[in-house]
Amino acid sequence: MSLIELKKVTYNYPLDNEPVIKEVSLSLEKGKVYGLIGNNQAGKTTLCNIIRGFIPSLFFGELAREVMYKDKPVQTYNVGALAAEIGYSSQNPFTQISGVKDTVEEEIAYGMENIGIEPEIMKVKVQELLKLFALEALKEKNPYELSGGQKQRVALASVVALDPEVIILDEPTSQLDPQSTEEVFQIIAMLKEQGKTIIVVEHKVDLLAEYCDVVILLEDGRVVKCGETHQLLNDRTILAHGGSLP
Repeated sequence: MSLIELKKVTYNYPLDNEPVIKEVSLSLEKGKVYGLIGNNQAGKTTLCNIIRGFIPSLFFGELAREVMYKDKPVQTYNVGALAAEIGYSSQNPFTQISGVKDTVEEEIAYGMENIGIEPEIMKVKVQELLKLFALEALKEKNPYELSGGQKQRVALASVVALDPEVIILDEPTSQLDPQSTEEVFQIIAMLKEQGKTIIVVEHKVDLLAEYCDVVILLEDGRVVKCGETHQLLNDRTILAHGGSLP
């Protein structure tokens, strides 16, 4: 049973002649971890923005065919409501810190405040997340005073705070050292255990090999390969399409 379904989806940015996403068909199941790989211009971030409904509602341009979430077209959802169901964390944690809160604790609570979660429930949830993301010692610190790895953990905790069903992580470890990178992937494993569906855009294929169920290889806006991780990452032909082997 698919949670997210794309059927021959094609997308053009407003001023582009060429589509950046070309006839992409994908079926994403609940509770699995999907690794999205490919060269820098393959269209990975664009595909993530299509899945979370930001295209075409915020980026405009021309989207052909349908993207379904829970058997309903993504366009029929309110973008704000969808953001609570499909969480997104970008590669730059600096852009994800709200800038309006003075402590890590308040920062994690910020999204929950915005959607009107009861204060008592929010307090309990924030404490759980501080523990889960190993942020208890930093809870009184200003988010801007943290290291890149710590900021990324706060950004991730803020996404998880809204309890989304799907979590999209767009190069979550691009600015992190090896230990912080490993910690992020341990969090991914933990979220999977909670039944979350996770899409990870990542260049570190060794980690994808360890944590993903399925790997999708994108090249020039097309899905050129999609399959179980151990099979796809043992297939030498992916090297010709911008993929890499562990």
